[in-house]
Amino acid sequence: MIVIDASNSVLGRLCSATAKKLLLGEEVVIVNAEHALVTGSANTTTREFLRIRQIGSPQHGPFYPKTPERIVKRTVRGMLPKTKKGVAALKRLKVHAGNPDGQKAEQVAVKQVKTGYITIGKLAQNLGWQK
Repeated sequence: MIVIDASNSVLGRLCSATAKKLLLGEEVVIVNAEHALVTGSANTTTREFLRIRQIGSPQHGPFYPKTPERIVKRTVRGMLPKTKKGVAALKRLKVHAGNPDGQKAEQVAVKQVKTGYITIGKLAQNLGWQK
């Protein structure tokens, strides 16, 4: 089992690295999901996520998450193939906000982000998530 710390990791890079490990048959746990970063302007990113959530209907979807764990899990799901292999890989993924067991986690190699980012936790609060 691989434990990955999402703190200060760019969401897309984190999820693509996770998807590759899942496809190799590894079980992956992502901790501190609310500290992952989405690059770009905070206002623009929030506006885009809100626009995507308003598409469709509440009864028939598409359904987009507003909690940090589910935002990260949905991003990983989008990077997996839409086959039985991808479904099986997604079942091997667990995502947590915070570090529930105090597990020692490896850090994913990240490019330094100096300006223009928003954390998943802040984005989730803008979407309506309450801690």
